[in-house]
Amino acid sequence: MQNPLLDFTGLPRFTDIRPDHVGPAIDQLLAENRALIARLADSPEVPTWTNFVEPLEDANERLSRAWGQVSHLHSVLDSPELREAYNARLPEVTQYYAELGQHDGLYAKFKAIAASEGYAWLNPTRKKVIDNELRDFRLGGAELPDDQKARFMEIQEALAKLSAKFEENLLDATNAYARYVEDESMLAGLPADAIEAAREAAAKDGKPGWKFTLRAPSYIPVMQFCDHRGLREEMYKAYVTRASEFPPDGDKGEAKWDNTELIKEIVKLRREAAQLLGYKNYAEVSLVPKMAKQPAEVLDFLNQLAKRAKPFAERDMRELREFAASELGLAEPAAWDLAWVSEKLRVARYAFSEQEVKEYFPEPRVLAGLFRLIETLYGLEIRPTPAPVWDADVQFYSIHDRAGQLVGQFYLDLYARETKRGGAWMDDAICRRKKGEAIQNPVAYLTCNFSRPVGVTPEGGKKPALFTHDEVITLFHEFGHGLHH
Repeated sequence: MQNPLLDFTGLPRFTDIRPDHVGPAIDQLLAENRALIARLADSPEVPTWTNFVEPLEDANERLSRAWGQVSHLHSVLDSPELREAYNARLPEVTQYYAELGQHDGLYAKFKAIAASEGYAWLNPTRKKVIDNELRDFRLGGAELPDDQKARFMEIQEALAKLSAKFEENLLDATNAYARYVEDESMLAGLPADAIEAAREAAAKDGKPGWKFTLRAPSYIPVMQFCDHRGLREEMYKAYVTRASEFPPDGDKGEAKWDNTELIKEIVKLRREAAQLLGYKNYAEVSLVPKMAKQPAEVLDFLNQLAKRAKPFAERDMRELREFAASELGLAEPAAWDLAWVSEKLRVARYAFSEQEVKEYFPEPRVLAGLFRLIETLYGLEIRPTPAPVWDADVQFYSIHDRAGQLVGQFYLDLYARETKRGGAWMDDAICRRKKGEAIQNPVAYLTCNFSRPVGVTPEGGKKPALFTHDEVITLFHEFGHGLHH
């Protein structure tokens, strides 16, 4: 059977991909790409878009798609076996891209295209591709002397390993914490759906009572609604010290997921790489492809924003403290009290609770509203579509224009789980490209960490997930990234 990571005929075959596919597929693609690069660099032909840029893009896209599937699964369906397979090939993939960015032959070919008469006849999109390639060669160290090129490559490989380890430590530290509660009085103030989710989590572990974790759907309701100050304090401290030098309560050993030294090393290596390229610091390198051109511009913007916002923040904090003292008996609210006090103040002042708003945002209604908005604004129809997925809760959709033509597709992975890193993001599964006379339609991953459905309806079916207003904003935000893609 063909390795699914080497099948580029359609959508990723997520139901077929196994960790033992990673090594052979990536090794084969790296070998094929290096052979192609050697042929392109040594070719006596005058480089053009057709005979040089397109074949190089085709090869790199195949590698990007295969490695992208592995990276995506590493982020959303982590396992010891997949982590081992990912980390085993991460240095090789990083080395390949570092070699690519420093390849004298390829750099010379791109410069030749930019200097040729044909460059003026390229459309703006293709000109931008050439310009960006030249910029990226310079940022990749192509103009460095050989000894500095080698050091720059070492730094890129080290940074890739450190960044991956950072994410793994954060995920492991988050998953390591679990607070089981058997005293029901400690749950006072918590919404019914949060209590039910905690009960189901404890039952899944074969434990009585309720289980709370540091994943957002469990942690945020405790901070915002739970009246038990001790539980809020414990979970807050556990959350803000994840993957730090402070081991979890009760752990008498070393903090094995401590990211402190990793952060220091990442900062140090980024600075060294920037200085090799002739910049003062990493911030200057980061801004090269962005609108702001100097770190001072960014700092000035942030300082001006802080200056204008600070009086309002101080006013809000005074109101919170006054309310906490007069109505809640808290003379000096701590960090783990602020979300709870804010919710109490909101209810007292406006007779309005975040929890009540969730009743208006069941998942089916939110998605239907989002899709209607997209149809109204852009004339696009979004249809659920069967596709291989990595988890039973993942949904897949196709986007069609007014003529019924397919223009894009996306995966929607909404719920938090132990194998998924925190946060929300959009990433590309397949990029949009013109290939000959045809268009390769884009496919995006839209990933969130929302509360999953809990409880059953009177008819025995599962209740829909209820989203907070912030979660609805997050979903629309990520969908906007997907539309850009």
